[in-house]
Amino acid sequence: MSELPKMFPEWLDRLQSTYFNPVIRPLAGHLPGLALIKHTGRRSGRRFETPVTAYRKGSEIAIVLGHGMTDWARNAIAAGEADIKLFRDELHIVNPRIVPNGREVTALPSFARRQARNLAVFVADVS
Repeated sequence: MSELPKMFPEWLDRLQSTYFNPVIRPLAGHLPGLALIKHTGRRSGRRFETPVTAYRKGSEIAIVLGHGMTDWARNAIAAGEADIKLFRDELHIVNPRIVPNGREVTALPSFARRQARNLAVFVADVS
């Protein structure tokens, strides 16, 4: 599952990582829908914080992988856990997994499920 379908081109990924993420990071976790996933690097052991668009329903968190398989997703899966700040809530997530097709992910609202019909979704359980 190293290559997953992407919604965005490579140049936009680099632009977002370099310029957009540092600007939006202070707001992540404070605005609805915009979350900050805190994960440990699988090789370096360093802690990282990455802004994402996350959805929660009950004890499940879902994040559409519009950029394909990202480093933060690989890190969370390798560690088997991560922390996420989602609209003022600090949550610990476990059992991270990739669902190849987002149509059946119940944590996604209907508009996001339509967006994810041909994209993979990162899903984890809130512990």
